[in-house]
Amino acid sequence: MKDDRQSPFRDAHLDRDTASHVPDTPQTRAPAYRLAFADDDFLCRDELRPVRLQLELLKPQMMLDERGIESTIVLFGGARIPEPSKKETARTETLAALSEYYEEAREFSRLMTEKSLQSYGRENVIVTGGGPGVMEAGNRGALDAGGASIGLNIVLPHEQAPNEYVTPDLCFNFHYFAIRKMHFLMRARAICVFPGGFGTLDELFESLTLIQTGRMSRVPFLLFGKEFWHRIINWDALSEAGTISADDLDLFRFVDTAAEAVELIENWDPAPPRKEIPGRG
Repeated sequence: MKDDRQSPFRDAHLDRDTASHVPDTPQTRAPAYRLAFADDDFLCRDELRPVRLQLELLKPQMMLDERGIESTIVLFGGARIPEPSKKETARTETLAALSEYYEEAREFSRLMTEKSLQSYGRENVIVTGGGPGVMEAGNRGALDAGGASIGLNIVLPHEQAPNEYVTPDLCFNFHYFAIRKMHFLMRARAICVFPGGFGTLDELFESLTLIQTGRMSRVPFLLFGKEFWHRIINWDALSEAGTISADDLDLFRFVDTAAEAVELIENWDPAPPRKEIPGRG
């Protein structure tokens, strides 16, 4: 990132380079002598967590702003769902059957990216978690249409390298789940949730909670795979128990195909803001 603003102060990049060429002495080798912003050990201290949180919020924000991206279409979904040609590698028969949603995610992203390109790729840009499965399908569909897409990876002990279809200069890596989830939703014009596991459920319910409580504007919220979602979540039981209101079931819609999803987004009737929930202040 280049900052073209003129400043009378000496450039930080220049000082970092200059400091790396000072004479080698006991004093210059000491950790205390390192420039604070160029000292990885210092930046990783527990006391610097607030600074790291801020940096992780700012870096993608600034780069997306510089790229001119104004809004996004969010795709959440399982990393383990294979593309249909590889469904024989799936761990279970259910996962193999869910491979159809890889193709639906890919097609949906292609269709939405074609529309995004009408605004020169500034609006309704596909954003995924940048990993395999449904995430890969989303980035792949955007590339099929000749457009860019965003990947928000996170450092995990056993997974996650970026899939090959994410636009390289829009591929970000996170340490903090909370900041990553903020970036998913900060520009969201629609949220599409495909079958998935714990991570997908976490993203689904956090997003719904923000809308339910009025902390986020209502946007098209689509759950791909009506049979899957009714099988794993008893939505009506939540309403009947009174733990959510009947109106909360109107915050989202079920779809099964990319075409259905595109039509719903295009014809979404903006609902009024959520009313304040009694007892919350």
